[in-house]
Amino acid sequence: MPHTPATSSPVPHAADSHDLIRVHGARQHNLKDVSIALPKRRLTVFTGVSGSGKSSLAFATIAAESQRLINETYPSFVQNLMPSQARPEVDVLEGLTAAIIVDQQRMGSDPRSTVGTATDANAMLRILFSRLGDPHIGPPSAYSFNSASISGSASITVAGGGNKTETAAFSRTGGMCTQCEGRGTVSDIDLTQLYDDSKAIAEGAFTIPGWKSDSWWTVRTYAESGILDPHKPIREFTEQEMQDFLYREATKVKASDSTVTYEGLIPKIQKSFLSKDRASMQPHVREFVDRAVTFTTCPSCEGTRLSEGARSSKIGQISIADACAMEIRDLAKWVRDLDEPSVAPLLDALRQTLDSFVEIGLGYLSLDRPSGTLSGGEAQRVKMIRHLGSSLTDVTYIFDEPTVGLHPHDIQRMNDLLLRLRDKGNTVLVVEHKPETIAIADHVVDLGPGPGSAGGTICFEGTLDGLRASDTVTGRHLDDRAALKETVRTPTGTLEIRGATAHNLQNVDVDVPLGILTVVTGVAGAGKSSLVHSSIPTGKGVISIDQSPIRGSRRSNPATYTGLLEPIRKAFAKANGVKPALFSANSAGACPTCNGVGVIHTDLGIMAGVSTPCEDCGGKRFHASVLEHRLGGRNISEVLAMPVTEAGEFFSAGEARLPAAHKILERLVEVGLGYLSLGQPLNTLSGGERQRLKLATHMGDTGGVYVLDEPTTGLHLADVAQLLGLLDRLVESGKSVIVIEHHQAVMAHADWIIDLGPGAGHDGGRVVFEGTPADLVAARSTLTGEHLAEYLAGAVQDVRA
Repeated sequence: MPHTPATSSPVPHAADSHDLIRVHGARQHNLKDVSIALPKRRLTVFTGVSGSGKSSLAFATIAAESQRLINETYPSFVQNLMPSQARPEVDVLEGLTAAIIVDQQRMGSDPRSTVGTATDANAMLRILFSRLGDPHIGPPSAYSFNSASISGSASITVAGGGNKTETAAFSRTGGMCTQCEGRGTVSDIDLTQLYDDSKAIAEGAFTIPGWKSDSWWTVRTYAESGILDPHKPIREFTEQEMQDFLYREATKVKASDSTVTYEGLIPKIQKSFLSKDRASMQPHVREFVDRAVTFTTCPSCEGTRLSEGARSSKIGQISIADACAMEIRDLAKWVRDLDEPSVAPLLDALRQTLDSFVEIGLGYLSLDRPSGTLSGGEAQRVKMIRHLGSSLTDVTYIFDEPTVGLHPHDIQRMNDLLLRLRDKGNTVLVVEHKPETIAIADHVVDLGPGPGSAGGTICFEGTLDGLRASDTVTGRHLDDRAALKETVRTPTGTLEIRGATAHNLQNVDVDVPLGILTVVTGVAGAGKSSLVHSSIPTGKGVISIDQSPIRGSRRSNPATYTGLLEPIRKAFAKANGVKPALFSANSAGACPTCNGVGVIHTDLGIMAGVSTPCEDCGGKRFHASVLEHRLGGRNISEVLAMPVTEAGEFFSAGEARLPAAHKILERLVEVGLGYLSLGQPLNTLSGGERQRLKLATHMGDTGGVYVLDEPTTGLHLADVAQLLGLLDRLVESGKSVIVIEHHQAVMAHADWIIDLGPGAGHDGGRVVFEGTPADLVAARSTLTGEHLAEYLAGAVQDVRA
């Protein structure tokens, strides 16, 4: 039994006096000399309008300094291999503990990364099958789709008693399917999309993006390698020439005065295009891949990624492939039914991990689900699992909107998990907008009063009741409730969906009304996204706007993405009598030291890269001579540093009056992005901000149907009403708007609701309600109906009691 120390004297120990995290003089990003004391071992919620400084205080100040101090405890040799982190702009930080960040960054989209590999679940399952699987096929690696089977032999020299040479053989049994190499899918390439066989290579036969007949690589590889005749039409190639052309392995060949590597067209395409993440490709390259390549389930492993041996070894009637394909809640039940004393500790650990998935609301996932397909909210909850069973205490957990993507029914479960982490003796800091999570806080910090340069100050700190009574923006809107409409719009038509079976949909037939505001809702995993995104085809007037990352380099920003920079550059050029290219950080005006990026980025290989501000331009991205040119008294760097609202005023009158730019800026304000800086890198935007930015660029499109995926993500309570107004204006302009949403205000404002459920995974995938919000509330026949009725009934109460 563990020893319990004797009860101490009533005099408090000096070590127990460090119960606060003290921040003094924080000036990171837009923080304005913020000083605050946060209670340890309590749940603190940071709230405020978007861009008010919540993340700057929680992540960029407290978490960043904690991680920097921990890194300094490592040996010098290790520190030299790690990113060098600058100290946040703050005078004093006291009482810090080790910080663990649980954010919304999506997991990597490596095709071999799954929910099981991203947690310890797959590793424990592999050990379990290596111990209990029948027939026994080998160690845990024999059940891993990331391990290939290898074998070989070599000659070794044995010393002693006269050196002698022996032959030693070695082998390792892996579980990887040899045909798909553990990816679960194989690609089939349409050769007609790669080249025109009526032409010779020298005549421009290739139809692959970037492959020109006069390019250096093509000329050296094909024209001068001697393997093929570049002037012979491809259709006239002999069988051997076609084999060399399409499939020849990489071979070093002499070409004029240098050596080049000749490789067949198919392996070259696979390395150049198919090994990359599709979403990261440029649009024209992605179009080519979609046109030329079809991905089908691997016929050898049937999509399981595993070798035949790994699939043949079973516990009872279940193979490891069957176990990974189960919904996690079903897998947890199967593991609980196993009774094998020899692996009892392993079974206990596996049960705990799987039960954590269920408890956190992810029981509908399967371990073979590719991690890149998880939403931001799902990814954040998967990351939480490793912390729920952790033995660590007295650490600081920092969460970034953990309720993103959660139905009101699931928010209570998330709240319980946050309180559990706190009750283990940890400090929990949460950046959040949802009143249900604000309500469980021991301490509330409200930042503002506005976004960007208008924020960065502490408007309130204290209890929930104090916040409600305060005159802050959050306090005034905490009890906001959108009312049901007295009358709803009449549909102008319907979009028929018949026999939808994508993912967990169970042969769904539903008519989506057009010409009105339709909200598709249901618990997480009920099939909302499967119904909307898989059953409503894009094109033909359908504009689908989701929260997926906006692909581009670190140079991309709202000004470049929306096309705003083009009229601004031309206006600067006209006003100063110079060429427009000077006012592009990607062209003639770029700082030569950082090439217009504003930072010097150092790639550290397998570790996180390091970015430091360019010393020559001070992060302004432009050559010093370019900054001498002005428009309306501002240079191009100062214009890109403006928030959208300020830029709207700047380009509306005077010398800088620019109607084309003003129109784009008005749309950005209309979607609630008035606080963003024109030059803010796109990779710093949240999922909701990215979606609203895409919406702003599409508002002038001619499409008749807009599909939005949780547009309230990251929106403050005060901004929801503005979003509802925007949705109304879209409908009134003749558009049909279909919204996947959990926010009760959007549900209440809808003309029609399609509710999926009743549960998640195989318990969902059915339409459980179709009708008006008033009918849903009156019936209370679904979880959504119950929560919407509670929402309309009154204010959020202090639930800590």
